[in-house]
Amino acid sequence: MGVSFVSSPFPVLIQSFLVTVSILLLASAQLSAATTRHYKFDIILQNVTRLCTTKSIVTVNGQFPGPKIVVREGDRLVVKVVNHVKDNITIHWHGIRQLQSGWADGPEYITQCPIRSGQSYVYNFTITGQRGTLWWHAHASWLRATVYGPLVILPKRGVPYPFAKPYKEVPLILGEWFNADPEAVIAQALQTGGGPNVSDAYTINGLPGPLYNSCSKIDTYKLKVNPGKTYLLRLINAALNEELFFSIANHTVTVVETDASYVKPFDADVILLTPGQTANVLLRAKPASPNASFLFEARPYATGQGTFDNTTTAGVLRYQNPNASASSKTKLPLLRPALPALNDTSTATNFTAQLRSLADASYPADVPRTVDRRFFFTVGLGANPCPQNQTCQGPNGTKFAASVNNVSFSFPSTALLQAHYFGRSNGVYTTDFPTNPPFPFNYTGTPPNNTFVSHGTKAVVLPFNTSVELVMQDTSIRGVENHPMHLHGHNFYVVGQGFGNYDPVNDPANFNLVDPVEKNTVGVPVGGWLAIRFLANNPGVWLMHCHIDVHLSWGLRMVWVVNDGALPNEKLLPPPSDLPTC
Repeated sequence: MGVSFVSSPFPVLIQSFLVTVSILLLASAQLSAATTRHYKFDIILQNVTRLCTTKSIVTVNGQFPGPKIVVREGDRLVVKVVNHVKDNITIHWHGIRQLQSGWADGPEYITQCPIRSGQSYVYNFTITGQRGTLWWHAHASWLRATVYGPLVILPKRGVPYPFAKPYKEVPLILGEWFNADPEAVIAQALQTGGGPNVSDAYTINGLPGPLYNSCSKIDTYKLKVNPGKTYLLRLINAALNEELFFSIANHTVTVVETDASYVKPFDADVILLTPGQTANVLLRAKPASPNASFLFEARPYATGQGTFDNTTTAGVLRYQNPNASASSKTKLPLLRPALPALNDTSTATNFTAQLRSLADASYPADVPRTVDRRFFFTVGLGANPCPQNQTCQGPNGTKFAASVNNVSFSFPSTALLQAHYFGRSNGVYTTDFPTNPPFPFNYTGTPPNNTFVSHGTKAVVLPFNTSVELVMQDTSIRGVENHPMHLHGHNFYVVGQGFGNYDPVNDPANFNLVDPVEKNTVGVPVGGWLAIRFLANNPGVWLMHCHIDVHLSWGLRMVWVVNDGALPNEKLLPPPSDLPTC
């Protein structure tokens, strides 16, 4: 007698369930899987013509501006930089946290020795917990005048923007053009002690636009838009020495991000960007093609006493209209925006005051609520005495200098990060950077008689995970001025700011600890102060400096040393084998 078996539906259901789970797990893995993205940067000379002048400039891959890098949050970025020019070079990935990868941060003699002519170096790091618009640039002398480009970090796959998806995304990078060699400009300024010659134009995506001479009219960036569509403009200020106002004629934009951190959206007719800062804004094109084209322009917000490039760069916003004839398109009126006055601090302050972190469940504002260490830094200009048998062109026959807490940074002969990692800091740097000004005075009032600065390679050492509150105070020693301060290796929260001298008794009561904006570069107000908080949770040596490059050249910089933590993911990894030597 045979035995018959009746098949049960349950194994089939289980098999189907397992297949479904496998597919979901595979899809989830694909969504979260990080990608390694490889780029090669050849540092070469390239002939470029602007403003009727042709000259040889230092570029990446012959491009000006340099190539756009596009990654996703969580990706690993590997960039091999090969130096084919005579100048030493490094590349800084501005705003990237560089968690445990400080060797890839880039500032010369801070995290690495420069890449010398004929040498190469591979920058290798992972984008962790960041998305938005950042940028990369040279971090040696003034080479970033022409060596820079956008760094676009898209969200992880499947993660939407916290705003409606735009029709198109467009980087707009603001720059500064010199007919002369920028390296010769700063070399002459440091020799004579005076202020450097100013640039000859500002640029948008490398082009000066139609408001300069006849040659520049063809060198104009044109942005074509479709009626009714929304565009995400990724704005970057790559100018060497000037903060810039930006505006589009007859259009209002919505600010949704600054320095690769989402903000509560707000509408603005004018954007202010200091050197180093970025902003993502939404441009909503008009519903129908208007009978006009529109200029978008940038010109300086100038607060210092010295000379500056008082010119305006422009691009053209043009609506697509397939029904219009070619002749009618060329005859459209060209409307200009109403940019603020060059010294309009009120507009600048009103813009920055509207910046607030998104501070929601997905993107919280993790501002430290308690503080382990408090610091008070003065930032501003000063002077060096003129060497004997030399005539100097700085104030009263001196040389211009700049300092933090009256310490003007002196370059070491080797990279600070190497000295720190190998425990050889003796003779390279000291750990006695002053936590407060050594000589208190009325910081925004009548300056003291002695305006000379001190010099040193000094650092502040912080244990891992120290919560820091830092107040930065502008000084009037050589005239009050807005100073855009950039911190490497960390983002920070701007918890307070004001004009005049900081009041440690009354001002903290007004600090915003709920939704302060998260930044990597921020302007210390002209004749005022600014308070930030950050968590020192990234081991390494981190530069903090003014992003006005002439101030950087004069010594307005200092370093934070963050020691390793106890856990493996809290320690700086060993240096790569191809790290340049000094």
